[in-house]
Amino acid sequence: MSEVTEDDLSDILAATRSFVREQVVPREQEIADGDAIPADLLQAAKDMGLFGFAIPQQWGGLGLDLEQDVRLAQELGYTSLAFRSSLGTNNGIAGQVLVEFGTDEQKEAWLSRIASGEVVASFALTEDGAGSNPAGLRTKAVADGDDWVISGEKRYITNAPWADLFVVFARYRPADETGPGIAVFLVPADTPGVSVGPKDSKMGQQGSVTAQVFFDDVRVPGASLVGGDPEVGYRAAMTILARGRIHIAAVAVGQAQRALDESVQYAALTTQGGTAIGDFQLVQAMLADQQTGVMAGRALVAEAARKWVSGEDRRIAPSVAKLYCTEMLGKVADLAVQVHGGSGYIRGVVVERIYRDARLLRLYEGTSEIQRLIIGSGLVRAEKKRTQ
Repeated sequence: MSEVTEDDLSDILAATRSFVREQVVPREQEIADGDAIPADLLQAAKDMGLFGFAIPQQWGGLGLDLEQDVRLAQELGYTSLAFRSSLGTNNGIAGQVLVEFGTDEQKEAWLSRIASGEVVASFALTEDGAGSNPAGLRTKAVADGDDWVISGEKRYITNAPWADLFVVFARYRPADETGPGIAVFLVPADTPGVSVGPKDSKMGQQGSVTAQVFFDDVRVPGASLVGGDPEVGYRAAMTILARGRIHIAAVAVGQAQRALDESVQYAALTTQGGTAIGDFQLVQAMLADQQTGVMAGRALVAEAARKWVSGEDRRIAPSVAKLYCTEMLGKVADLAVQVHGGSGYIRGVVVERIYRDARLLRLYEGTSEIQRLIIGSGLVRAEKKRTQ
């Protein structure tokens, strides 16, 4: 049962909606042009508890469960996706590894600082040869007495340049029939041997910074091993990525709602030959398709989150939600540009930025192709099990 009542959640959502639309939305161009989130906006987010909205209250977070998380994510998704990304790893794929799999000592050491935003946690999983499928990891962790020595490099790591803590996945033994041999470690960014490359120059999501991270014989104590058990690693990766897929689906719904709102406003106010273009039936058809996608996505996210919280489905439903909602956002963004006509292709117009920003959501935390494999194989596996 959630720590947060419906009344409290309503207050949190109202405050977040007001903050997003009154303070962040007017500065979206500033974020894009500067490729950074202004410090005062980050501080305001910390003061509101947004760096710890999904961290349990005992560690200083707001304590939202996933059903509540997705409602907040839709509000955050309404503005620059880079802003949501700045606090997303603390609440999501990095922070949740500790919440779900950390030892009591690890939680005590890190979670309250993650929830407050004092510590920025970064999820270091992806490599050149291991993206949507972590089984291909090449970063190695070798036991040396009571310590572990980590060597390798990670790619496209969100918030890496200003991260204080890396949640690092590394192979500690060859994969075999008992498992993939992947462990997860807590590595402070100032540990000797850790270095971060220059920030990536991306198609979109300016303000959300990613970079390579290098681990050159990085020595960490045994207490850095998440859960105190190397076998925890792969299960942690798969579980937290699945949870994160529902969150990303909700973010996609929020961004699609923004693209729809921009389209409706433009159609209602822009004229051709003295007639509002929204009066043209073909434009109305585009708006109708956008609205249908947004409503379907919102319902799907709610259902997937409910099944996660109840434990009914923590594998297929997250992939269904992520696949549908991120693909839906791509279509809604494309239609938004179409509704805007030539102006939708001009830098500085909101839907042009949304069109570029949205593209990444179909790639990270598992590509659309990976989601299809998870869904299809899961359905077949379940039917085989049922008929055996």
